[in-house]
Amino acid sequence: MTPYTTGINALDEGEWRTAVDEFRGAIEIAQVVGADRLRVYAGSWQPGDQDHAAHWSRLVAALATLAPEASDAGVRLCVENHFGTMTQSAAETARLVREVNHPAVRVLYDQANLTFTHDEPYEEALRIQGDLIGHVHVKDLIFTDPDAPFQASETARVAASERAVRSRVVGDGVVPWGGILAALSTFGYEDVLTLEYEYRWHPQDLPEPAVGFARSAAALRGLLSQPAVAEGGR
Repeated sequence: MTPYTTGINALDEGEWRTAVDEFRGAIEIAQVVGADRLRVYAGSWQPGDQDHAAHWSRLVAALATLAPEASDAGVRLCVENHFGTMTQSAAETARLVREVNHPAVRVLYDQANLTFTHDEPYEEALRIQGDLIGHVHVKDLIFTDPDAPFQASETARVAASERAVRSRVVGDGVVPWGGILAALSTFGYEDVLTLEYEYRWHPQDLPEPAVGFARSAAALRGLLSQPAVAEGGR
């Protein structure tokens, strides 16, 4: 499940409690529908925002509060490598998960996000957070301008005027999924891979979902069948 709550790093007590309660509701819904993990946006954060340490402390407190409740419900809270939050990079995400220090709080690894924000390449990202991964998003992209600095004024998506990339079906872009999957296997990750298809946000970039999902799934299955990946346990 993918709640869009971002107030868990708010300094205002009322806003923070509302966001924590929203996550509690998501945990309850996850139990009802049989989902065993929730995507977590690590609050809301933009370059130039003030009081990083104070917002970070509230973020850690929120996850430390929710982690035992999620664990009791059989749900993992997976913090995504995601722009517009306090865990855009793999280093920030790993730091947060280690500070919370609870087995119900893991990393949601999204190499495509790390790629278009010009953060860690997959080898470095997995070195930093590979032992903490609880879920993986799979998507692909190409750059329209590889040298353009990343910018995004929103959290859920990058506005058209700010984009320096285009979404692509898995296998048609620059994200090296063959190498990533082989590397994931060395960390013992043999769990779910989620195809994240951005047609809702960028329909001009992609074929309709019935076509694009099928092509992405076929490409992913092909990569998973390659010896370098299959020998890792898949």
